[in-house]
Amino acid sequence: METHDTTPALRLRAKALIAFGLAATTLLATSAATAQTYPSRPITLVVPQAAGGTNDIVGRLVGQKLGEVLNNASVVVDNRPGAGGNIGTQLVAKGPKDGYTLLMTISSSQAINPALYKNPGFDPEKDFKPVGLIGAVPNVLLVNPSFPAKNFAEFLKLARAKGASYQYASAGNGTLNHLLGEMLNSMGGISMQHVPYKGVAPALNDVLGGQLPIVFASLPSALAHIKAGKLRALAVSGEKRSPVLPDVPAIAEQVPGYNGTLWIGLFAPAGVPADVLATLQDATRKALAAKDLRDKLDQQGVEIAAPTSPEQFSALLHADLAKWARIVKASGAAVD
Repeated sequence: METHDTTPALRLRAKALIAFGLAATTLLATSAATAQTYPSRPITLVVPQAAGGTNDIVGRLVGQKLGEVLNNASVVVDNRPGAGGNIGTQLVAKGPKDGYTLLMTISSSQAINPALYKNPGFDPEKDFKPVGLIGAVPNVLLVNPSFPAKNFAEFLKLARAKGASYQYASAGNGTLNHLLGEMLNSMGGISMQHVPYKGVAPALNDVLGGQLPIVFASLPSALAHIKAGKLRALAVSGEKRSPVLPDVPAIAEQVPGYNGTLWIGLFAPAGVPADVLATLQDATRKALAAKDLRDKLDQQGVEIAAPTSPEQFSALLHADLAKWARIVKASGAAVD
């Protein structure tokens, strides 16, 4: 009877199992080491808007505190403006997935652009993972001090008068402050004429100079002008009044259902290692709990978000994508 020696086969199988075990152990050790050593070099925080704007101001404040929480890591803000925020957003979406390139963005770029642009160059839900919701920033309906309305009620009365047609400035076609004006036209029964600019700064400058009477602008970008009496704040775009401007009503007080709050959030590109993402999410929660950061954001008119899970942040983005798609369609705004 012929027999076969199975010892070599068993030995090969044993070696394969040992090799697999060593590889698995190495992978786990590498993952653990990554979590323990991250970050080991500077983190780039891409802000897809120009320096000096709301998102830039918030990005620098949050980036500094985030670095402190991450064992005094260096967090460098990199402004990449253009195409309504698409250029910087694309950069992060298509960049490295190692947690060293992050996106600090605003809802107008992440939730409006996909409906506004035929091809924004990114998918806001598939290409990104939420790190943390930073807060909300109301826009303010502002007029030149020479404008006859002293408050929002008077403004509506004038704008609703027969034959009334006022011009309002915005940062550009399809931007949040453009769509806020279109929402007010539709819901408030008025007919302001839109005049787009290339950014909020030139729009504000022309209203400051009296070339146009009306503009919507984010509270942080306009607060100094309001305090100096160079612009008159008539109403804020959120559901309720801003603690920074307690005497200024919300548009919703006289136009029920109106709400156009801008949110600011931190994202990582999809594909970032799970342990690195968890480290960033935890660090962001700790940074936003720090009193010194909260005080600085409060002074800028930023309403810091209540503790929000990544799942809740994702749900907010999903809901806003649907909301702004309807508004963009109704406004007829589109950008190639």
